[in-house]
Amino acid sequence: MPIPFRSKNRLELIYKKLFDAFGPQHWWPGDTPFEVAVGAILTQNTNWGNVEKAIRNLKEEKALNAEKLHKMHVTELSGLIRPAGYFNIKATRLKSFIGFLVNHYGGSMERMKHEDIDILRKKLLAIHGIGPETADSILLYALGKPVFVIDAYTKRVLSRHHIKDHDAPYETFQELFHNSLKRNPRLYNEYHALFVRVGKTFCRQRPRCGGCPLSSL
Repeated sequence: MPIPFRSKNRLELIYKKLFDAFGPQHWWPGDTPFEVAVGAILTQNTNWGNVEKAIRNLKEEKALNAEKLHKMHVTELSGLIRPAGYFNIKATRLKSFIGFLVNHYGGSMERMKHEDIDILRKKLLAIHGIGPETADSILLYALGKPVFVIDAYTKRVLSRHHIKDHDAPYETFQELFHNSLKRNPRLYNEYHALFVRVGKTFCRQRPRCGGCPLSSL
């Protein structure tokens, strides 16, 4: 059972410790909002290095735009994104997202950005293969919306420090940040990226607590 605490102060302390230790993370890498959105879908169940290879393939084919990918046959797209793994499934999911982008916003991420955040989130979650983490990654990183992304690293860190039970619903974790911190996309962006950094470096499946900036919490 998580111990009671003043969540705002604790979350701010965690952020400060992580930022002091690691500095700015410059995440999410991508030249355009569309590239970031594509990367958010491709990164499901794989590491970023594999996603970079798939995106590089799309760039080499000059196909990293909504119009070309919308017209591209799903089989061709599968071949280009093969390095990202689960390429047939991800090709279908990408096509679904791009079809949505083209049909609702004329293929423009900028037009999508002007949509009300709550309405847009519901629309994204209705797309085949897009769950809360992917939808929120698109909202935050591609569109600059104030939505905190919850991933495995975030859950692992907070549960190990007795802030939330690991099996609590996605929305419960997300509400903790939305209710305790300013609704600031830059803050959410940096904070989530820092969770990824500490999760990969120290808070692994087998934790390496020695030297972790959160070990004194």
